[in-house]
Amino acid sequence: MRYVILRDDDTNALTPIECLDTLYRPFLERCLPVNLAVIPEVATDALTPEGRPEGFLFAKNGTRAARVPINDRPELLRYLQQNPGFRVVQHGCHHDCFEFARNSASEISGRVERGLRLLAEAGFPRPEAFVAPHDKFSRASYREVARQFRVISSGWFELRRLPLSWWPHYFIKKARHANHWRTGGTILLSHPGCLLSAQRDFNRMHDEIVHTIENRRLTVLVTHWWEYFPGGKAHERFISLLHQTADYLVSRPDIKVISFADLTKGKVDLN
Repeated sequence: MRYVILRDDDTNALTPIECLDTLYRPFLERCLPVNLAVIPEVATDALTPEGRPEGFLFAKNGTRAARVPINDRPELLRYLQQNPGFRVVQHGCHHDCFEFARNSASEISGRVERGLRLLAEAGFPRPEAFVAPHDKFSRASYREVARQFRVISSGWFELRRLPLSWWPHYFIKKARHANHWRTGGTILLSHPGCLLSAQRDFNRMHDEIVHTIENRRLTVLVTHWWEYFPGGKAHERFISLLHQTADYLVSRPDIKVISFADLTKGKVDLN
């Protein structure tokens, strides 16, 4: 059996419901869980590492508040709660650029705890997994996130940023050429880049996804909902490729789509 986790980043209080439903209705109808990395309190001036406004802000519609908590959108909360196929994980706190690459342990702790509190106030179960904006962590962030969450999902793990006590487990992972590893009670998952991305070759995208899944025990497929709606308009070809992925996943009895929380039950061999 091979396993797939679908991770969609950047859902926040400004996300249009129709965008999520357009993308994921075929998954929900087939009982394929969709893991939404939710920003608890989105910064409306969030910038990319290149200094451009984040793409997920296209729908802020003149909002002047500096930050908008997820529980300011009760209609979005109702939609997510009425569709239990969506599984919420925590995506930073405000999505400030590299907000979890900072070194202040007290600041990191405050952001983690604020995010957890806002998600709880919104009515979501306590998330099992954490995703850092831009997949960037500091050593202080790794320590705090591992204390609060059982799963860390990232694109990569840099040795110089890891707590020293994690190094032996990291070296074992490298020696085994493993994609995923554990340290203490924490599961650390790496993903093979954003295979479902508007920056990739649409002509090769599906074949690359299939090849990756067939060559891994567990694959984390990462995408970003807002990339399917450039300028607020649906990119039909890109959306069709996402839906083709759903068709592929349900057509293969040897592939099971799971949530991050399913990993914590100990029933999945990571490698």
